[in-house]
Amino acid sequence: MNRDDFRSRLIFMIGLIVAGETVYALPFHITRFFRPTVMEVFGVTATELGAAQAIYGITAMIAYFPGGPLADRYSARKLLAFSLWSTAAGGIYMATFPGYVGSAWIWGFFGVTTILLFWAALIRATRDWGGTDSQGRAYGILDGGRGLLQAGLASIGVIVFALAFPDGYEVASMADKEDALGLVIYGYTVVTFLTGIFVWFAIPDNDPVSGKREHRDAAAVWNGIMTVVRLPAVWLQATVLLAAYVVFKGFDNYSLFAVEAYGVDEVEAAQIATLGAWIRPIAALAAGFIGDKLGVSRTIVICFAVALVTQLLFGIVSPDVAGIVFLLGNIFVACAAFFGLRGLYFALFEESSVPGHVTGTAVGIVSVVGYTPDIFVAYVAGLMIDANPGALGHQHFFLFLSVFAALGLGASLVMMFMNNRRTSEAMPTGS
Repeated sequence: MNRDDFRSRLIFMIGLIVAGETVYALPFHITRFFRPTVMEVFGVTATELGAAQAIYGITAMIAYFPGGPLADRYSARKLLAFSLWSTAAGGIYMATFPGYVGSAWIWGFFGVTTILLFWAALIRATRDWGGTDSQGRAYGILDGGRGLLQAGLASIGVIVFALAFPDGYEVASMADKEDALGLVIYGYTVVTFLTGIFVWFAIPDNDPVSGKREHRDAAAVWNGIMTVVRLPAVWLQATVLLAAYVVFKGFDNYSLFAVEAYGVDEVEAAQIATLGAWIRPIAALAAGFIGDKLGVSRTIVICFAVALVTQLLFGIVSPDVAGIVFLLGNIFVACAAFFGLRGLYFALFEESSVPGHVTGTAVGIVSVVGYTPDIFVAYVAGLMIDANPGALGHQHFFLFLSVFAALGLGASLVMMFMNNRRTSEAMPTGS
């Protein structure tokens, strides 16, 4: 690879990383790192916020499937840039703190802007970038880079948020809280818009490997759909993604868990969640490189096993007994497990021999199943927490997460055995 090729591939990946994280900053970062304040300023309960975010999951589910064929037919450059700009437009409305009904509308809008033109295009472009022998590395770099950017943006947001309360959060007025949260939302909005401009210039219309422009007719797209739905590996991978994403969604609740179960204040809770976010780039990169060496499915099995243990510990161990050291330690280990999963689960496409020309369609179908947790996890968490205030409701939620960790462990074990058998059958036999 010459210097110009290396430079173009590097810029291409940077574009994917920056786009892949900033587009989700408004719909996810705000509630992930500032959830208690969002509930207070927006005037919603945990259940109402969960219901509003469930609208995101519903619109996203509808958008995943058509988004797959679109990604197989049109260039990532246009799809990603327009998605970022439309998401930034939604941030302007979000900064008005629209209440429950308005929150449902804005998260529903985000479900379309961040998925229909974005998600499958991002995953397809990453698979093309990784080629045939570096899939774990490609997705590990993507999610590790996204994690680094997420942690950096969150750290800046938390610093700005904390500086808004020089006398402490507990004595701040509602106006002060609104000003601080509004500043964070507007900051994320500007970053999202500027990222769209960067992507427009950083990502070419051509395929990063073949150099050819992708444009397939409608008949080819339909044939691709039929090919994908007949592959057992696709449905197993959808189950793996579903389970991994449910466990990951528990991360959105860590700040509220720290406040209500361990008694820390809202600023400290945001700092704890941000520290957890810094695990993501390390875990995703490590999992990607280990996956290329050890095998993607085998590495996923290990991550699910660790995730299962951490969720069970949160569900069983009382905060009165455990203390803050246990909280921090278990959060960091859990983050390493589910961020490792995030860095790997789409690398299963190559290991499972899913045809490359239908990657976008496969992503769409897998995502329809795998990202349904956006519909129900936040809502279930809200119901459990509101029904049992304090630590008990959170413990019930973590036991709920552990069930899905066990499901993912089982599905990934099946995939590992299937992929190992396929590899053994493909190996030439001796004379």
